[in-house]
Amino acid sequence: MKFSLTLWLLGFMLKRALRRKPRFREQLERMRGLDWGVATEDLSIARYYRMTPNGISTGKGLPVDLDLELRFRDQDAALRILKKPTQQAFLDGMVAGDVRLVGDSSDMNKLQKLLKYL
Repeated sequence: MKFSLTLWLLGFMLKRALRRKPRFREQLERMRGLDWGVATEDLSIARYYRMTPNGISTGKGLPVDLDLELRFRDQDAALRILKKPTQQAFLDGMVAGDVRLVGDSSDMNKLQKLLKYL
């Protein structure tokens, strides 16, 4: 429950940043958008985010056409890593097997650049 609420709140914060933070908007315009998702490995909890300079849409589940997916071993691992979403936290999580990246790692770098403006 806590993890699904966190993912919903993340969508809210992304939409708010698009409206209120010019640096966030500028970065997103340079990227020309990013489609990504977050889920547990068993897909019991999953949410996707479609971000363009014109708007951000979110929804439940993971469509197959996403640029990037972050798959966490379980809810506890996801909350632990997402509380401090630094590059080192994600690398440590990958080494420990707590998080798996599906997609291009350059998209992960783009996402981290955007998230620092939240």
